[in-house]
Amino acid sequence: MADASTPRGRRKLEHLRFFQEGNNGASGLGDVHLIHRALPELDWADIDLKSRWLGKTLAAPFIINALTGGPPETEAINAALARVARRTGIALAVGSQQAAIENKDWEQSFTVTRRENPEGIILANISAGASPEDARQAVAMIAADGLQVHLNAAQELVMPEGDRSFRGWRENIRAMVNSLEVPVIAKEVGFGLDRESARQLYHTGVRILDTGGHGGTNFASIESRRRGHRVTTLAAWGLPTAVSILAIKQLGLPVDIVATGGISSALDAARAMALGAKVAGVAGHFLKILLDQGEEALVAEIFTWQKELKYICLLTGCATPAELAARPLVITGKTKAWLKGIRRSEGRR
Repeated sequence: MADASTPRGRRKLEHLRFFQEGNNGASGLGDVHLIHRALPELDWADIDLKSRWLGKTLAAPFIINALTGGPPETEAINAALARVARRTGIALAVGSQQAAIENKDWEQSFTVTRRENPEGIILANISAGASPEDARQAVAMIAADGLQVHLNAAQELVMPEGDRSFRGWRENIRAMVNSLEVPVIAKEVGFGLDRESARQLYHTGVRILDTGGHGGTNFASIESRRRGHRVTTLAAWGLPTAVSILAIKQLGLPVDIVATGGISSALDAARAMALGAKVAGVAGHFLKILLDQGEEALVAEIFTWQKELKYICLLTGCATPAELAARPLVITGKTKAWLKGIRRSEGRR
């Protein structure tokens, strides 16, 4: 059995350690205000959180988003997350599988997710710089329902051993889309998916976009801590999650948006759905609960989120979370300023 003595293994474990120290910024979701409806004309029994996605049904439109995998120490974490996803009826994404593609001894830390959750939605994960063959291996490894292709240029730049060449990513992604039988999900990893990149990804054939906005875990900060100093330039870099959702929606393209980046409550998730996201993904908040309080506490937290999302749906007059996107809302603060700036920029093109 491989251990964490390799550079990649040590990096994976260091990511987990720094994950817990807090890396949150401003997601912009606090600037989004839903309108309370005093006459909702609904009963509690009318509210249905179930969401059809990737050919399966979620109990609620949530994802435990990409976290970890690789060294043996991560196997128990992924096993617990898979059980939590199964018990609560939500989706799960694994961390980057490149480690297991290069080191078969580490496959167990990923395949455990499918054993623990045989019927649920599980997403594979690979870099945009990976080959289509690596992508196929990642999907086959866990019988994945979809493949997250992560876009992590900022993280790679700060990582001492990171890549410095990002040419060819679009064609890699196009090749993955054309060679896989499952959907490809383009996922930023903490700096926000911008409108122009979203448009380009659409033209590669991608139909699901994960915002990965500023406001959640900042991997540039994590990598700088691994080096023993802080890279202040990228600490506030990127598009907030709310802005990324709005930028993608303004394109008017037929894509599903997965909102991730700083979502730490059911209200944040509802705000993202009101802006146009189909599903809300959560990584750091859920991981911290699992590591600090255990599996049962995380199950309880997700069930609480489901109940609170039902509260929000009822009090906005929505029978389903999808209806939130059609309800009035108010956008204030920096997000409002971003939105005006985007419109002005678009008008000058």
